[in-house]
Amino acid sequence: MLIGFVRHGQTDWNALGRIQGQTDTPLNGNGIKQADALAERLRGETKMWDLVVSSDLQRAYTTAKIIADRLEIPLAAGDGRLRERCFGEAEGLTKEERVTRWGDDWDTAAIGIETDAQMMERGLSALKELSIQYGNRNVLIVSHGSFLALLLQELCSGLGDERLGNLSYSILEYKDGNWTPLLHNCTRHLGPDLE
Repeated sequence: MLIGFVRHGQTDWNALGRIQGQTDTPLNGNGIKQADALAERLRGETKMWDLVVSSDLQRAYTTAKIIADRLEIPLAAGDGRLRERCFGEAEGLTKEERVTRWGDDWDTAAIGIETDAQMMERGLSALKELSIQYGNRNVLIVSHGSFLALLLQELCSGLGDERLGNLSYSILEYKDGNWTPLLHNCTRHLGPDLE
């Protein structure tokens, strides 16, 4: 079984450096172009994906719909377990604003931020269900940066804590009880004007 992981396209909050978390922000024009670029790349490659599954937040779901439509493959209903980490009171704030309010260690303040363990519990639950439901199919998952970075580290211990860019593309293969990365954080489909 292959699972692909895609981070959603750019939003205005991404461009402004505002942390989104589970705030439901839409793609901006550049984010739509980024999704089109990956969809075009995938359409030109050997057919690999059988269906697309996505977070239910609109920036991910819109990205997933663009890809599924271009590849002419099914798009499952959005899954809340694939959402970005909840950043509590920090959502909508820039790094400077977060540091001003809570200091350099803002991410450890008691402001309602979802823990790694909480996020992985729901993420691994979604993956387990997908493997049961679609075990003989290759699934492309569209989700969010912090969520995917942690999930990829959880599945593949050799992967470092690397920031995933908008519309980054990763592929894992499940074989003999282990996940192996075949591609990680690839953005070659994005030209310099789309990064």
